[in-house]
Amino acid sequence: MKLPTKPSCMNAKLNIVAEVCVALFLSGCASSPQSLILGKWEAASANVAGADAGTAEVLNAIKMTAEFAKDGTAKITMFGRTLQGTYKLNADNELEWTVSGITTKSKVNVTATELELTDEANRTIKYKRK
Repeated sequence: MKLPTKPSCMNAKLNIVAEVCVALFLSGCASSPQSLILGKWEAASANVAGADAGTAEVLNAIKMTAEFAKDGTAKITMFGRTLQGTYKLNADNELEWTVSGITTKSKVNVTATELELTDEANRTIKYKRK
């Protein structure tokens, strides 16, 4: 059995180091909830305790949207009326937002195309990116 020569051993080590660096770089590029939530969202469905509470027709009539800006400001629009407020995302994927002096907290699950908010009363609103 022939042992690997120094150059091939060195190449193998360099390949491993390069692969690890690429993996770390790509994992660092993953979008955070804070960056994913930015933008305008339109309500797509709603449910209360697992039961459907908002059909597409109802949600279209309400025309509910939420918009989150990088500076921590938020807008929520329903029935053509827009309310301004602020928001922040906590480390445990909890969205805390204050609109018209009322602060609410919701668990947040956000991807590039969907935003799901579930409040303490187990009411969930799913949004689609607009």
